[in-house]
Amino acid sequence: MTGAKFRQLNNKAILTWLVCLFLVALLIGLIYLWLIRTPAKPESSLEQVIIATNTEYVGTCSITAAREKGYFAKEGIVVLIQSHSSGKAAMEAVLQGQANLGTVADIPVMFAGLDQRPVSVIATIFKTEKDHGIVGRRDRGVLKPSDLKGKRVGVTLSTSSHFTLSAFLNRQKLSVKDVTMINYKPEEFADAIERGEVDAVASWEPFLNTMMTRLGSNGVVFYGKDVYESLYNVVGMRSYIAEQPETIRKVLRALDQGSQYCNDKPDAARVMHEAGKKTDTKEQRAAWAAYRFEIVLDQGLLLALEDQARWAIKNKLTNKTEVPNYLDYVYLDGMEKIKPSAVTIIH
Repeated sequence: MTGAKFRQLNNKAILTWLVCLFLVALLIGLIYLWLIRTPAKPESSLEQVIIATNTEYVGTCSITAAREKGYFAKEGIVVLIQSHSSGKAAMEAVLQGQANLGTVADIPVMFAGLDQRPVSVIATIFKTEKDHGIVGRRDRGVLKPSDLKGKRVGVTLSTSSHFTLSAFLNRQKLSVKDVTMINYKPEEFADAIERGEVDAVASWEPFLNTMMTRLGSNGVVFYGKDVYESLYNVVGMRSYIAEQPETIRKVLRALDQGSQYCNDKPDAARVMHEAGKKTDTKEQRAAWAAYRFEIVLDQGLLLALEDQARWAIKNKLTNKTEVPNYLDYVYLDGMEKIKPSAVTIIH
C-alpha cells in the first residue's frame, strides 16, 4: 500500500470516529436536556386524608399536634380539616362520603349501631369527665341541678349533651318529662340562653364557657363529673378502612405521637391548640390537668355504648328494641398493629 493510500484510509477512520463521538455527545446532550426539563417525580407523594372534626374542642388536641408538629407529614399523609360544631355533624360527613374520618363522642357511634350504619371506631383519642355540663340562668331560678324541674332546657338531641342531661336529671330523681327540651345546634346555644329563650342549656366545652361569658354573674354551671365520661373517638366507613389499612396505621401512629405531646407538654399543647381562639380562660387552663390524651381501644367503650343504647331504646329515640353487638363497630387491626398494649377490648 502506497503512502498516499494509507494516509487516505487513516483520515477516513479519524473522520468516522469524530462523527461517532459527535453523535454520542449529541445524544448525551439531548438526554440531559430532557431530564432537566422533565420535573422529577417525588419519591413518595403525600396521601390526603380528610378529617371531619371540631377544632374548637379540646379533645382534638392530638390531631392539632399531629398536624402542627409534622407527625402526619412524617407518616406520608397530609390531613385536611373539615370543621364541624358537633360529633353528630362530623359523623354525618363521614356517612355522606364528605370526609374519610371523623371525630365523635360515643353517642353518635351508639346511634350508628342502632341504625346499622357501616362505620367503625379506629381508636378513642381523649377521655374526660369535665367537658360536659349544664349552664343555667340564676334569674330563672336555676341555682342547683334539682332546679331544672319544670324549666326549658336547650340541647342538641341525639348527642352526648342529650345523654348528659338525662343522666343529670336521673341523679336528681327527675326524668326528661320533668323538663321541656328545645333542640338547637351547638353554635346557637349562647344566643338562645342570653335572649332568655331557654332557662338552661346542656352542652360541652367550649360552648359552656361561651355561655358563662355571655351571662356573667347571672350564669351558673354544673359539670358532668361522676355523671358522664366523655369518650372521644375517630371513626370511618368500614369500606374506607378495609381499602386503606396502611393509611389507618399511619393516622394512628401520628395521633399516638400527638397524644404524647399533649400529655407531656400540656402548656405548650394548650397554647398551640387554642391559638387564634377566644376560649382561653383560667378555668379551662386549670381543666387541662383532668384531660387524658391517649389512643386506646378500651372495653369501657363497648360498655358505654351498650348502656347508651338501652337509654335510647327506653326513651324511644329509636325504633329498634335490641342492643347491637358493638364489637362489630370497632376496627381492631390498626391498633393491634401499632399499639397492642392499648387494646383491652375482649374479642
